[in-house]
Amino acid sequence: MKRFFDLFFSLIASILLLIPIVMVSLLVRVTSAGLVIYWSDRVGRGNRIFKMPKFRTMRVDTPAVATHLLTDPKKFLTPVGSFLRKSSLDELPQLWSIIKGDMSFVGPRPALFNQNDLIELRTAHGVDQLLPGLTGWAQINGRDELPVPEKVKLDVEYLERRSFLMDIKIMFLTFLKVIRRDGITH
Repeated sequence: MKRFFDLFFSLIASILLLIPIVMVSLLVRVTSAGLVIYWSDRVGRGNRIFKMPKFRTMRVDTPAVATHLLTDPKKFLTPVGSFLRKSSLDELPQLWSIIKGDMSFVGPRPALFNQNDLIELRTAHGVDQLLPGLTGWAQINGRDELPVPEKVKLDVEYLERRSFLMDIKIMFLTFLKVIRRDGITH
């Protein structure tokens, strides 16, 4: 049922959001050099690496590490990068990953391929068996601010409590977080 929900609503969302997707694409294109979409190597179910698309918010010469590991992340942002991140518009291309089956609407956020501490902790607790999500329990309980052990604790809580109703609750709370721009540092 979850896969049907993901596929159905990601197709509907892709159609409804087509104009904003085109507008953001043009905005990224005219404000910075490089490709509009950044394909990030991410860790999926079973620790399989997949390519996750995002609208590019960082310059093309940015090191491939988690933003919080950069000494001065703001210096790598494109002119519209901060806005796209704070509004979560940079996440819109991930609808493709949901349609493809690499992601779900709800699950633990996919780790970067080089976030070894996060990957190891998730694997030790069985979280690696979940399909990663566009949003998740950890995102609505802290987002960028959470240290890795706290994220994994919340991912485990989701693993143990997951249900269709919990997913609906997480999506609703995510919507509120995005509207309020809660928990976004860059």
